[in-house]
Amino acid sequence: MDTTYFGGKFGVMVFKDSITGTVLYKQYVKSETNQLYLFGIKEITNRGIKVQSIICDGRKGLFQLFDNIPIQYCNFHQVKTIRNYLTKKPKMQASKELWQLVLMLKCTDKESFTGGLNEWYVKWNEFLNEQKADENGKKRYVHKRLRSAYRSLKTNLPWLFTWYDNMHLSMPNTTNAIDGQFSDLKNKLRNHNGLSEARKKKFIDEFFKA
Repeated sequence: MDTTYFGGKFGVMVFKDSITGTVLYKQYVKSETNQLYLFGIKEITNRGIKVQSIICDGRKGLFQLFDNIPIQYCNFHQVKTIRNYLTKKPKMQASKELWQLVLMLKCTDKESFTGGLNEWYVKWNEFLNEQKADENGKKRYVHKRLRSAYRSLKTNLPWLFTWYDNMHLSMPNTTNAIDGQFSDLKNKLRNHNGLSEARKKKFIDEFFKA
């Protein structure tokens, strides 16, 4: 499940079956909220469809809404978050090593990644916790972006390998299938610039029926 936006005026939230490729439910939204995702899952289950697992991005508080459903945090979104903190070509050695570990996320197993992350932390713990006083004498962490990158990985770790813990469900570890469909939709809409919001929504309705 994921949401994409159109000119900041509205977005479409889509729930897609990863096995058949069928769009199970969609709704137009002004903003992406956890409650709307919860509503969408309830609508699907009310139709008699059993939701075996969920693959999504890492919205704060979203994972906790579905205690009885295995949830996989999209590995692509996690890599993107770390890239925003460290860049694709980090300069510090600690950042380089963490970035190389993150690049393995989509193609490694749970034990290897978790062990690698723990080893990285043990090696760079003191560096990570370096502080210096600002002009007001208040101590602040020197490597804030690196700390944020590590904290993101540590916080999301319980949901990064749900696919690995539930191999019988054949879960993907990214939302790439739905993201690719969003890209295709937007490319097609570019050929119809000037559509009113109502006509744009009608186009989107037909697109997801195809």
